This record gives sequence, C-alpha cells and structure tokens, in this order.
Amino acid sequence: MWRVFITTFGLVFLAELGDKTQLATMLMATQCKAIWAVFLGSALALVLSSLIGVMAGSVIVRYVPPHYLQTAAGIGFIIMGGLLLWGKI
Repeated sequence: MWRVFITTFGLVFLAELGDKTQLATMLMATQCKAIWAVFLGSALALVLSSLIGVMAGSVIVRYVPPHYLQTAAGIGFIIMGGLLLWGKI
C-alpha cells in the first residue's frame, strides 16, 4: 500500500509542477488577499478531480483491459504534446 501511495504522490506532484493549473493558482494568489482561500479552493479542486479519475478508472477497467487503457493514455499524451508544440492548445 505505501509503495502505491508514494508512487502516486510522486507522479501527481511532478505532473502538476509548472502546469496550467499551478500557474492559474499562482495568478489567483497574486490578485487576492485571501491566499488561504485560494489554497483551499485549489486543493479541493485537485482532490475532487483525482477522485473522479480514480472512480472512472475503477469502472472503466471492468470493461477495458489495463494494457489498452495504458496504450490509449500514452497515445493521448503524445497527441497533446504534439498539439502543444504546434501551438494548437
């Protein structure tokens, strides 16, 4: 259990560093005096979006084998990366 926890924490932490969500949160903090409200709002949003991901993944894996999901996720990341490089996102 701890290995899964640490791996998940590390992956999500690294994935979120410097992304649009973090930049938006920093922008909100610069424009607002209530930085704790910004922190709590962004933390709750990340928790809820993670909950949706976990719940959706646990349902989808009942119908689709994990290796297909991993392949689809990899292809999706490659496509998004290409779109970002060519300025389409």
